[in-house]
Amino acid sequence: MVNVLLLHGPNLNLLGSREPEIYGTTTLADIETMVRHDVESQGGSLRAAQSNSEGALIDALHDAIGWADAAIVNPGGYTHTSVALRDAVASVSFPVVEVHLSNPAAREDFRQTSFVAPVCAGSIAGFGAAGYLAALTALRNR
Repeated sequence: MVNVLLLHGPNLNLLGSREPEIYGTTTLADIETMVRHDVESQGGSLRAAQSNSEGALIDALHDAIGWADAAIVNPGGYTHTSVALRDAVASVSFPVVEVHLSNPAAREDFRQTSFVAPVCAGSIAGFGAAGYLAALTALRNR
């Protein structure tokens, strides 16, 4: 695994201040720095993006075709609503790991179903920012 796409969905730009009792105090910049350090220490490169727009997330996945060896995606609220994002994940040939800071299975009923998880190589949830590093480890061991 050399090139990794790190993709964050809606409202994740507010990490660190948004509902810290659920999402913690780690910022999106902190997560990107942590993941970038890990990827680059292994000789790889990272492209990171966050968008509150479903289409921009889909475009980022499409733009990674031919470049990325893997992707880590936190779809945010689109996890439970977006067939289009699910289809975009299914359309890429590289493995994708879905990551969530909180554990959606332990939250509201509407968060119980992920449209994205069935087309991912795996899902990691509930471990905060450490879940991103766990995703990298899982992808390397795949």
